[in-house]
Amino acid sequence: MATNRISHLPQRQRGAMLLTAAMVMFLLLGFIGVALDFARLFVVKSELQTAMDSCALSAAQELDGQTDAIVRAQNAGKNASDLNGVGFQSTLWGGLGLLDKNTEITFRTSGYSTTTIATAARYVQCQHTHTGFKTYLLQALGAYGNSALGVSTRNVTASAVATRASAQTACPIPLAVRPKTAGAPGPNYGYAPGEWVTMLTKSDSGANGYIGWANLDGSSSASETVAEMNGKCGVTVGTTLGTPGVQSTVADNWNWRFGIYKNNQYPYDQYKQPDRTGYIYSAATWPSQSNAYGDYQSKSASYANCIQSTTVNNQSVKDCGDLHGYDLNSFKDLIPGGAGSTGGHKDYGTNRRVVLVPVTNSYPGSVADYACMLLLQPLDVGMNRDVQLEFIGNASVPGSPCATSGLPGGVAGPLVPVLVR
Repeated sequence: MATNRISHLPQRQRGAMLLTAAMVMFLLLGFIGVALDFARLFVVKSELQTAMDSCALSAAQELDGQTDAIVRAQNAGKNASDLNGVGFQSTLWGGLGLLDKNTEITFRTSGYSTTTIATAARYVQCQHTHTGFKTYLLQALGAYGNSALGVSTRNVTASAVATRASAQTACPIPLAVRPKTAGAPGPNYGYAPGEWVTMLTKSDSGANGYIGWANLDGSSSASETVAEMNGKCGVTVGTTLGTPGVQSTVADNWNWRFGIYKNNQYPYDQYKQPDRTGYIYSAATWPSQSNAYGDYQSKSASYANCIQSTTVNNQSVKDCGDLHGYDLNSFKDLIPGGAGSTGGHKDYGTNRRVVLVPVTNSYPGSVADYACMLLLQPLDVGMNRDVQLEFIGNASVPGSPCATSGLPGGVAGPLVPVLVR
């Protein structure tokens, strides 16, 4: 007769399994602590990094080489960083320890040496270490004697470095503007936004504020001037300019922007495209001779040609020339304006009269900065009339119409802030 044998674990083995299970539970708790607490640390790190990025970008925008640049940069950086939240955006990160603008926003030269000289500052670094960030489940690891992980608080550090670099935008035109008075500082170099400035003058007097042709590649070639009017780029801050003098062959390209063409020259290719409006601003049509940019925007919206502002019209090049006293006899065709026109400013117009102009402290000199300006008048055939542009402002100022995209990566655009580290 067979005997049924029921096997039972000894009491000691059952106790060992319970102890093992308990230890595994503690290990699992530790792993959960690592996952959850480090995930929270990662989120806070990301939020602090966003704050530092904001700080560096805002501060870098102020590094224009002026004597108060560092003070402005410190204030702008701190204000931008303190707008960011932390702890899943639940509180201002500054509430965890406000950024010290005097010690945590630092500056470096173009050679990346530490500096406190505002005129030499080219890079800005924002760095903040938040101490005492509380952990919860990680503390359980302390029960296993792991003092490295089982701590109640941790530090979180974030850092960002930014500078100013050329934006992706239209290329400069081959002109150069000097400060209105010798030594007038940026960003506006003595000019008031809205001021009309004599760009090209028949007398070539060299008076303060005189602006003349200046090949951006340093040459004196007329064909280079035309190429640069057609969009050839390459000039950057520090480039030495050329002095080609008055270039009559540039009149065609200049006047295309006003919708004024010679025979068989129409706006079918990109170099011959007009602006959205060809409306001419002179003493005859704008007696105040200042602050025409706002009206220019309105005229652009209605696709005005050189005279008429709102409707399709049959005015001729001669009408434009007679009104303003320009010799446009070699130009034969004026494209129509108005929202109801066909083949005119509405169909072909683009941004062609708000232009980037290099600033030089001595003519021709080298490029020190960029101004944003509005073409006001066409060029006559014999270059017998002074030509003016309206000063809109420094092209690197936030919101400038010359920084068409505001994205870094260009070779000749106005300077915009960009993260480099």
